[in-house]
Amino acid sequence: MSAPGEHDAQALAERVAAEMFAADRASQALGMRVERVAPGRAMLSMTVRDDMINGHATCHGGIIFVLADSAFAFACNSYNHRTVAQGCSIEYLAPAHAGDVLQASAVERSRSGRTGVYDIDVRDQHGRTVALFRGKSYRIDGHVVPDTPQG
Repeated sequence: MSAPGEHDAQALAERVAAEMFAADRASQALGMRVERVAPGRAMLSMTVRDDMINGHATCHGGIIFVLADSAFAFACNSYNHRTVAQGCSIEYLAPAHAGDVLQASAVERSRSGRTGVYDIDVRDQHGRTVALFRGKSYRIDGHVVPDTPQG
């Protein structure tokens, strides 16, 4: 049985994700898909295309960073408070190649006042960890979607 308000929080997170993705031309252009979203969490996926490959015949690190950063954005905005990155870092652990399907899973580690900390694991279709990303968020004024559902 879910806790009171849990369903509302999930529904809000889904509305926020839909609104954000509709306006997120960068994530759309890279072929990202929002697989799951929940309060403080998100999972995005993306297939590595030939035009994402660098001179070493592996996925460009900036592309992996963008996938992780997008998952971070969906997770930290899931409460419907406009939130931006105030800092992030990434560790590349293994290469990704053309045709690989990458999944970035974001998990909230801390949220207090206007700031939060989120960890994002980027894995390939075999479950191998490609990168670890940590994002620090800062809440700004405003909401992603109106406070009350539109009927």
